Amino acid sequence: MILDGFLKLALQSVTNPREVAALLLSIRPNREALLTGFALVVVLNALLFGLSILLDPTGAPGFIGGPVSFLVMQGLALAATILALTWMGRLFGGRARVEEIALLMIWMQGLRVLVQAATLLVVPFSLALAGLVTMGATALGVWIAVNFLDEAHQLRSLLRALAVLVLGMLAMAFAVSLILTLAGVTPEGMLDNV
Repeated sequence: MILDGFLKLALQSVTNPREVAALLLSIRPNREALLTGFALVVVLNALLFGLSILLDPTGAPGFIGGPVSFLVMQGLALAATILALTWMGRLFGGRARVEEIALLMIWMQGLRVLVQAATLLVVPFSLALAGLVTMGATALGVWIAVNFLDEAHQLRSLLRALAVLVLGMLAMAFAVSLILTLAGVTPEGMLDNV
């Protein structure tokens, strides 16, 4: 029953993302629930990453290492994304709080878990089809994220929400690259594994 509700809400996230965003925002979970959800999606993504390494050991970039390294990087990237999208939205006149953006991004990571699971099921049959699933999911993810940001920040403009998303992702990428540099990961080290 819970899985059925999750899948229906996942489908509705594609067909009517603004309504799902409003529904999620109306829940107003406490900080403990947000942290639990954050940890859950990061761990599930890392587990699926580990499973994908088992299926195709050559597919993982060497600088990531294994599932534990991926878990840490995923957690840092998600936290940086939440902060970047909150701050960038505020620069565009948005009103969302960090907790609201966190809730929506955690939900999107839950959707990502679904896509990763579906992709893992398709890979043994067709790499091309798995690639198409990934590309389609990425496009849908942008659509959902733009609508979620517009609803959360109350920007009243999908173009402004798209600008928040693009600039927020650039800010997040800069922050993560800075963290990786401080951790000693260099471009040369990453290229050695290519």
